[in-house]
Amino acid sequence: MTFGEQPAYLRVAGDLRKKIVDGRLPPHTRLPSQARIREEYGVSDTVALEARKVLMAEGLVEGRSGSGTYVRERPVPRRVARSGFRPERGATPFRQEQADVGVRGTWESSSEQTDAGAAVAGRLGIEPGDRVMRTKYLFREAGEPMMLSTSWEPLALTGRTPVMLPEEGPLGGMGVVERMRAIDVIVDNVTEEVGARPGLAEELVLLGGVPGHVVLVIQRTYFASGRPVETADVVIPADRYRAAYHLPVK
Repeated sequence: MTFGEQPAYLRVAGDLRKKIVDGRLPPHTRLPSQARIREEYGVSDTVALEARKVLMAEGLVEGRSGSGTYVRERPVPRRVARSGFRPERGATPFRQEQADVGVRGTWESSSEQTDAGAAVAGRLGIEPGDRVMRTKYLFREAGEPMMLSTSWEPLALTGRTPVMLPEEGPLGGMGVVERMRAIDVIVDNVTEEVGARPGLAEELVLLGGVPGHVVLVIQRTYFASGRPVETADVVIPADRYRAAYHLPVK
């Protein structure tokens, strides 16, 4: 078999990937054994092993204990709607963002006071070590984990107010815009920076992924008159969801 100039293991992985994508190796089919790959492609055991590792890292195949390596079911990506903030009262940002796609989500959360690290402090415009309220969320769609979020709010702003705990009190769960308005802080801008990276082990455990799976990471920050009032990292499994943005034209 004649290939291009790529390293041998990438060429083999690429050919197997093509077979998976076009259906010649459908979901739940056992991947050819290392010996079969070696024989079919005329490569060494090392090359065959590395090619299988590539496919596993890409999430195309999975190992089953005592059985072998199988082609994974390829999920059809669903939308996670992103639309900045809406001043609609009585709805959480999660409910607002998912309303357009008919999702009925639930979430779990926990909050604790902590010191701001250098990265978070830079995003909030405060000093490293300043106290912040950190809130961690696990969002579910129809019971399936779909998204993680960790938010930070400067306690110099929200401390000793009714909105100090994002998910508790009279405005618990109402979202940043509504909660800040209650303490006379008017949110007027939000930014989001989207990137991708391999998921951390603890993230993939919660999201139901496997080692090597890629996640989308959205760094979101709310501002009031140029002052950051909340920042968050939103983590979404890239193989199951797409971030869909709705941006108004002014």
